[in-house]
Amino acid sequence: MIELKEGMVLQILNEDEETQELLVDINGSVEKALCYPNLTGKAKVKDRLLLNTTAVTLKLGTGGYHFVVANFNRPNQRLKGPGHIIKLRYTPMQLKCQAAEEEGTPYHEEVQNFRSLDGMPVVVCTLHSQLLPVIAGIRFTNKPLRIAYLMSDQGALPIAFSKTVKNLKQRGWLCGTVTFGHAFGGDLEAVNVYSALILAKVALKADVAIIAMGPGNVGTGTKWGSTALAQGEYLNAVKILGGSPVMVPRVSFADPRERHFGLSHHSLTVINEVSLVEFSLALPELKDERKKERLAQQTKSFPQRVRVFYFSEDYLSNLLTEEVANLSTMGRDFAKDREFFLTAAAGGVVAGKMLRRVEKNG
Repeated sequence: MIELKEGMVLQILNEDEETQELLVDINGSVEKALCYPNLTGKAKVKDRLLLNTTAVTLKLGTGGYHFVVANFNRPNQRLKGPGHIIKLRYTPMQLKCQAAEEEGTPYHEEVQNFRSLDGMPVVVCTLHSQLLPVIAGIRFTNKPLRIAYLMSDQGALPIAFSKTVKNLKQRGWLCGTVTFGHAFGGDLEAVNVYSALILAKVALKADVAIIAMGPGNVGTGTKWGSTALAQGEYLNAVKILGGSPVMVPRVSFADPRERHFGLSHHSLTVINEVSLVEFSLALPELKDERKKERLAQQTKSFPQRVRVFYFSEDYLSNLLTEEVANLSTMGRDFAKDREFFLTAAAGGVVAGKMLRRVEKNG
């Protein structure tokens, strides 16, 4: 069941080729809405829109936006461009794209003949908000690298929803993006995580890749009912294709719930039960004795195949200094959730150091 309402565009607050941030009138109430022109065409002031208002009514984490479903003033659109892969399949919003691995693309043969990632480090995140600190950690260790971002479909599906990605691309910190599964809008589209990883290597020529869901995640308060568990499957995929997987766990002391205090129970489930391969993981060496002891107790359950690295709290804080104003997770900034961001930065440092060793030996 979805909630739909009609609204009229009062003002276009911000826009680029991928998104429009609108101010709309819904029965006399002035509210915000997002339009994706690739789905519904561009909106203009005074256009009448059909809006999906479900998430705002439920007070979910969409940033307070409604989403444009249709524009009554511009009801007709024609298909453009190549490709025949459908994402958001069998829904009213299904869209056509060209998967970079399908026949007739420049990369089809390279994907077809692929053999190995040749040890390429791949950092697998739990949440989208770990993306920026991971990249900061990589760049602090090894700046000239080509970094690719692979966005899964466990969170937001349009990559255009991520302001972080737009910021990273403007700064030249990403060599490209790949959206896989039902996620869409990346520089390249891929069918699944395997082809996304291959494309990062053969098409984007990445030195290191990062897998993370888009903004938003789903959790049910149960051990197995969370989108975070896909992280374990992605770690397995990296290893299967000959890469070097690095896991970024969710570590926080800002959440009072026992299951998320220190290492989240979702991260522990991924480490101990979902991932079946060897991988690396990094943690901050905290000064607070109570927090340090909590992590020490939790890491005792780790299987031998997990390689754990530690970096000092000061070292990780210093490398994040210039990014502090840009860090946010679940409404908390760096000051309120330091350990979350320090852990993500530590994962980036591990990946950067892996590449430095390869360069030195090569």
